[in-house]
Order: sequence, then C-alpha cells, then structure tokens
Amino acid sequence: MATDVQVQCITKHPSHHDPHARIQGIGGVHNGQRWWMTEDDAIRHIENGTYSFFVMVNGRRVDVVVAQHKGRKYLKTTADGYAPNNLLNLPECPR
Repeated sequence: MATDVQVQCITKHPSHHDPHARIQGIGGVHNGQRWWMTEDDAIRHIENGTYSFFVMVNGRRVDVVVAQHKGRKYLKTTADGYAPNNLLNLPECPR
C-alpha cells in the first residue's frame, strides 16, 4: 500500500511563475523530516505504488496524479473545483 505524503513546495526553473516551465521537483516535510525528489522520481513512485502524493487546498486533500502530454509524463492534481494549477500555487522549495 502506498504511503501518503503531502507536497508542500515545488522547484521550478527557470522561473517559478512561468506556467510553461517544467516542475523540476516536489518536496515538503514528512514525519518531521524535510524531503525533496525530482519530478521523474515522484512519477516513478506513484506508478509503482510506493507513494501517493497530495496537496491541501482550502482544507481539502487533492491528489497528485501522473498525466501525459505529447508522450511526456508530468505531475498535476486531480480536478478539484478550485484552481487547476494547485502544484504551481505552492511555494518554491528551500535550498
């Protein structure tokens, strides 16, 4: 069974606010430990059932899923009735 992990930040280059720039990685704090992983690693963990990631939006859990566009896999949140870019609304991960 997958371990639930909340995503609290993203790393995005070259600009955090560019909607066309790819997310480089996701991160947060889990069990008191700061964590970060690349988007590719997160996709792999979702697909093999190791982790299930989510974000909190207005007090509600919104799952992070793997999507595909023109053959490239990427992370997004499920349709939630709020903003379609919940991951992009997260702050930049600390370095």
